[in-house]
Amino acid sequence: AKLLKSYYGNPIKDMKLIAITGTTGKMIVAHYVHEILRATSEQVAVLASDQPFKIGMLHKFLSDAWKAGANYVIVTVPAESLRDNIFYGLPVTVAAMTDFTTPKLHDMEPEEYLENEKTLFDMKPETVVLNHDDAHYEVLEEFRGTKQTLTYGLSSSDVKILNSKLDPKGTEATLSIKSDIVSVATFVAGETAVSYMACAAAIASSLEIIS
Repeated sequence: AKLLKSYYGNPIKDMKLIAITGTTGKMIVAHYVHEILRATSEQVAVLASDQPFKIGMLHKFLSDAWKAGANYVIVTVPAESLRDNIFYGLPVTVAAMTDFTTPKLHDMEPEEYLENEKTLFDMKPETVVLNHDDAHYEVLEEFRGTKQTLTYGLSSSDVKILNSKLDPKGTEATLSIKSDIVSVATFVAGETAVSYMACAAAIASSLEIIS
């Protein structure tokens, strides 16, 4: 990691890194955040995949993003990549976890999955974003940001889902963010889309993009 950082000239020093993990919805949340940032004229690069990737690929992506003028980089991170501690030595601005759904764990035990996830949150991210509605929230809440920890969900959260409207052609929701009411919508249908939009809103709120 140190060699790659030196080889590529440490481009992350000029960008903010948003890492999104969890068993489901990582890519959708990443693209929601991408669209929110682009709407505010920010320059954003996204590395979004459900497939594991190596540390060399991450550093090349960061270098290419910097050369393209990005000031934000969004990376989705499967637990298999976290097992290799791919973020070693990198400053993480936001670390968000969509959920921890054990039936989705096909090739590892829940304890192993959480241990892999821990490597990201041990990188001392400035902000941590967690799903307060997750069935395992009591386990996940040990993950804390150095500056702030935000939650989202139907229950008492920093980004609270007030109501939602589901339709085969898309999904709408109303969120409460720091006492402000915000309406959001997506072409993605289904109840899980509401949670993913709330996660993206929490990330944007932490960056003071929306409030």
